[in-house]
Amino acid sequence: MGKIVNVILSGGVGSRLWPLSRKSKPKQYLPIFNEKSLFKLTIERNQPVCDHVVLVGSVQNIDLADEDLKAVSHDIIVEAVPRNTAAAIAFAALSRDPDDILIVTPSDHLIEGEEQYLQAIKRGIEFAKDGSLVTFGINPTRPETGYGYIESEGNDVLSFREKPNFETAKDFLKSGNFLWNSGIFCFKASTYLQELERFDPKVYTASKATFDAAKEGVLDEDLSRKIPSKSVDYAIMERSDSIKVVPSFFHWSDMGSFDSLYDYLVAKGHPKDEHGNIVIGETGKHTVFLGLQNCVVVNTADAVLVMDKAFAQDVKHVYELLEKENSPLI
Repeated sequence: MGKIVNVILSGGVGSRLWPLSRKSKPKQYLPIFNEKSLFKLTIERNQPVCDHVVLVGSVQNIDLADEDLKAVSHDIIVEAVPRNTAAAIAFAALSRDPDDILIVTPSDHLIEGEEQYLQAIKRGIEFAKDGSLVTFGINPTRPETGYGYIESEGNDVLSFREKPNFETAKDFLKSGNFLWNSGIFCFKASTYLQELERFDPKVYTASKATFDAAKEGVLDEDLSRKIPSKSVDYAIMERSDSIKVVPSFFHWSDMGSFDSLYDYLVAKGHPKDEHGNIVIGETGKHTVFLGLQNCVVVNTADAVLVMDKAFAQDVKHVYELLEKENSPLI
């Protein structure tokens, strides 16, 4: 059997956590989780089962990973431009032996419950050995509109569902056979590449050409731009007949927005006032909330965000507007 390899995807910028998260230092590298970063926690969490790490990350911030990678056997693949997860995973698969089993994890998720996590991963590895493409579904605890869902029966996937509205999310929870889509995957390198070539030959061909032309692990920008930008769910997982899901019971959050970060910080004892308002970041100033409930003030050296926690998913629109303006604040 080949090696067990943790493929860590670190190309995102965390736009919904602006202004904390920036292109130069996105959320996965912020040391705000008991003074560790989500990236470091990802490495540590997978070390008990993985022989090697392959990091696929952005040229804009790949150097931020260097210190944490020193502790493990690793390779780095540097993306010149982001082309979404189907291509990013293809680069990692192309870099490995065909029989290597890839455990593909985002770099910016918070997971607690190591025993349950490793139990799920080991189950996934067994399915992957038999040629399945494995995804991990999280047992939902609330009607969440910020996550995709997997409709399942045992280990069989019936359908993948996009992020629902609140009423639909309540129906999913009530039905009892829907899981949150964690974005964590497990499969042989060869299985992934075969299915990608089968279902999306354009992504496969362009990714392979880009990988083959890489110099010292750095991908060519012009060739990269020719790769269709597609998620692994859309390119393969929603279409393949070789999918298995492992229902999982570890505590999981994608830490994608300030409502997730709020819940984490408050659970860890971060100060909040009697109306549920909190301040994130250092200001050196006394901050008072009057007539407000469940609000978040985020302070950085060059920007301040004031928001109702209920609007956490909309921060990305602020980021997108700044991006259109070519603002130095992103």
